[in-house]
Amino acid sequence: MKLKTFERGVHPSYNKELTADKAVVRAGLPGRVIIPLSQHIGAPCEPVVKKGDEVSEGQKIGEATSFVSAPVHSSISGKVKDIVMHPHPSGARALAVVIEGDGETRDWESDGGGFDLDALGPEEIRGLIRDAGIVGLGGATFPTSVKLSPPKGSRIDSVILNGCECEPFLTADHRIMVEESEKVVLGLKAIMKTVGAGSGYIGIEDNKPDAIEAIKAAVSSLAPDIRIVLLETKYPQGAEKMLIDAVLGRKVPVGKLPLDVGVVVNNIGTAAAIYEAIRYRKPVIERVVTVSGNGVKEPKNLLVRIGTTFDEVISQCGGLVDGMEKEVLSGGPMMGVAQKTLEVPVVKGTSGITVLAGSEIKPATHKPCIRCASCVDACPMGLMPYKIADMGRLGMTDDFKSWSGLACIECGCCSFVCPAKRPLVQWIRVGKVRLREAERSSSK
Repeated sequence: MKLKTFERGVHPSYNKELTADKAVVRAGLPGRVIIPLSQHIGAPCEPVVKKGDEVSEGQKIGEATSFVSAPVHSSISGKVKDIVMHPHPSGARALAVVIEGDGETRDWESDGGGFDLDALGPEEIRGLIRDAGIVGLGGATFPTSVKLSPPKGSRIDSVILNGCECEPFLTADHRIMVEESEKVVLGLKAIMKTVGAGSGYIGIEDNKPDAIEAIKAAVSSLAPDIRIVLLETKYPQGAEKMLIDAVLGRKVPVGKLPLDVGVVVNNIGTAAAIYEAIRYRKPVIERVVTVSGNGVKEPKNLLVRIGTTFDEVISQCGGLVDGMEKEVLSGGPMMGVAQKTLEVPVVKGTSGITVLAGSEIKPATHKPCIRCASCVDACPMGLMPYKIADMGRLGMTDDFKSWSGLACIECGCCSFVCPAKRPLVQWIRVGKVRLREAERSSSK
């Protein structure tokens, strides 16, 4: 059978073998967590606890005060030690609640009330998702309750679950599909009911045969109408617009969203979290994190409490290798963010911690562009990365906008293929920031 895919893209070294066959292990309960009040796209939460308060596992500690936001919950029980600005894996700083644990844990499964979709209406499901603080757990972190609230007049006919996990090294979603396939399928059914979609799809790349078989078995017993779509292993197959093109053959126009073509796309981990929110009323207090790369001694897939520091997570994987220069990324090597400190906490969007060492570190350069057009050939959005990157670097905001710089999905394909090793995607990110700053200034 011919595998489906999209135009362009790249084929990096995936290095999935380091963790693909390693079952998820529950990480040790942290004695202290640092929980940022901004773990999502949109407005940060307002703290609803204060220093000295006793909190329980799953208690809301940050309230969403805007529509595009998501509440934040305590991942452990204990005492609030402080509420301070703290380094965030995004590279910025964010207000965070520091909690010292008391060692107690809660058995969520024994508290569950069952999974009966027939007893719930769309608005009730949306409310449970909102109350659980669920966001896009693939890394995008858009509040899921907002994504599942299409504007009046919009018609969603299809929901696609992204089981591609095309980012090198990362296998968190792969393991969830293998080990929690029923949660994934039932979570997809809940999403379909919420948006009124009649068709459901799960797109999986062909480099995950065990995940394909596990999902097939779950679909067969729970939802025979859901279709599994086998996709070519190619980066960035899991990007929303690429996935919609590959699965349904629909093109999302520049400046438009998936809902404009009648589609909602969600992540595998997000679907499993939706199941847990409905079944157990469990908020997002932990997530599966892949810890991998040649710079960590024992690569693993860990179920980690939100707020656990990168340092503590890496220590549970044997620590860093000795004797080589190392770079620690939040995420994978294509879209990940390099970290200045290991005191940053795991947040809802932390799908992986990748540690590169020695020759695996690929430093960028500022060499002149050689006009080879490799970046143009690779760009899945059909842009001219070499051109818009220079516009971003030089602050040419009007030209950056007119050449569709905002349409860049920041996948990193351009930087990956550039023979001059120019940091094209980083300059495009700078261009976006400068354009937004310019637009804010002009509006004032």
